[in-house]
Amino acid sequence: MDDFLKEFFPQVYERKHANLTETDYCKYDDQMLTLFTSSLYFAALISTFGASSLTKNKGRKASILVGSVSFFIGAVLNAAAMNIAMLIIGRILLGVGIGFGNQ
Repeated sequence: MDDFLKEFFPQVYERKHANLTETDYCKYDDQMLTLFTSSLYFAALISTFGASSLTKNKGRKASILVGSVSFFIGAVLNAAAMNIAMLIIGRILLGVGIGFGNQ
C-alpha cells in the first residue's frame, strides 16, 4: 500500500515509483522492510519453545493467557505506531502471541 510505504518506508516508495520497468524484487529490496516482514514469523518460531515449557509447567490456561495478552498489546502497538521501531516491536509481540496460540 502506497500510504504505508510513504509513512514508514519512503525509500521503498520512491524506488517503487521511479523504476517502473524493474521487477518487484528489486523495488522491495530493503533490509528494514525485510526485518519488518520476518520479525513476526521469527518471534512466533522462538516463542513456541517458551510456550511449550510454560504449558508443561503451568498448564494450557497460562499459555493461552500469555499469548492473548501479547497479541492484544502487539495489535494496539501496531495500530498506534508512529515509527518503524514501534511497528517492529508490535510485530514481535504479535509473533509471540501467535507462537503461544499455536502451542
